[in-house]
Amino acid sequence: MEKKQVLTRWLLTVVVCLAVLLVVSIVTGYWQKGPAETGVIKVGFVYSEDESTPYTANFVRAQRVLEEQYGDQVEVLFRSNVLSSDAERPMQELIREGCRILFINLDTEIPAILAREYPDVVFCHISMPDVSIEGTPDNYHTFNGEIYQARYVSGIAAGMKLQELLEQNNQLDPASGLVGFVGANSTAEVVSGYTAFLLGVRTIVPDATMRVRYTGSWGNYDAERQATEQLISEGCIIIAQHVNTSAPANVCQEATKNGNPVYHVGYHESMLDTALDCALVSIRTNWVPYVTEAVQAVLNGDVIENAVKGHVHGRDMSAGFDYGWVELLDLNQFIVPEGTKEKVEQAIDDLKKGKVKVFSGDYHGVNPKNHADTIDLNEEEYIENEHSSNPTFSYRLEDCIMIEEE
Repeated sequence: MEKKQVLTRWLLTVVVCLAVLLVVSIVTGYWQKGPAETGVIKVGFVYSEDESTPYTANFVRAQRVLEEQYGDQVEVLFRSNVLSSDAERPMQELIREGCRILFINLDTEIPAILAREYPDVVFCHISMPDVSIEGTPDNYHTFNGEIYQARYVSGIAAGMKLQELLEQNNQLDPASGLVGFVGANSTAEVVSGYTAFLLGVRTIVPDATMRVRYTGSWGNYDAERQATEQLISEGCIIIAQHVNTSAPANVCQEATKNGNPVYHVGYHESMLDTALDCALVSIRTNWVPYVTEAVQAVLNGDVIENAVKGHVHGRDMSAGFDYGWVELLDLNQFIVPEGTKEKVEQAIDDLKKGKVKVFSGDYHGVNPKNHADTIDLNEEEYIENEHSSNPTFSYRLEDCIMIEEE
């Protein structure tokens, strides 16, 4: 009788242990399953600013399209106003909360470092001039739009307006710097953009020259205001920007309202609400295709670069008008000259077909950081984004671009 009770207790213990092991294996197996098995994914976004700035508002737009398009398949978490120096903490928070893919728009090497620590998390980082993909693990990816194309086309629109203004006032001299550009700094990203912009202008006004002022920051509203005001005081009547706030548009609108018309080309979002009287057109990188297609790739268990439509440079990707990664926004029909719409549409179509050589022509460029490094665009075309998504053209076209207080 006693042996039977012992055996019964032993069997009961075995059954309980097996049941516990079964439950644990089921639960553990569930949590170990990736998005490809569960059909659901947590997506994290890490922003350098918040929606009050055009730069981050443009990226949040991609986040919202993702939420609308995928519905219950995604759960989105985000952190805003993250300093590059403090980026590790919010990224780790998102990972602990279950995010399997992160999109980051900060200029920092931290995502590439964390990718080694979290091999099961996919890091998608906007390409930055100081962050290289070389030596990074397979779960680290970079991406960017070929924004020089949109800069070039917006330059054509600005050139059409400049030509109209020259015809209305024969006292204006296109070689005196009537076109201005407010840039954050002298990185290749900015230099490539304003060079493409001026080359677009010069397809319409061949003698046009441009003044450039740097603010030293991507998002300093006061510095951007001051730089714009200085360019206007120097005679600029068309101003474009590669900075993150709407300050240049606001200053141009104020000048126009006060009887001194200054026309503006915006960045990241339409400036019609901000500067209806002077906003010619705006451009932006469209983050939607990469974000949505990268998430789908992770859901399917695919390699991002095999699934996302664009130009592949290893684990780095870019695209222009051809895949909808860059866009021209809200051509202001109230103030652009007749024929502008047709001109820009033709240019976009030609860029899609590879018919336009933007960085070419009778121009000589010098690298400001190394004067021994020069380029003759009459002899060799420079193909931007040929090998990476981050722009690399960093030569100053000395005959037509003036850097103010570099």
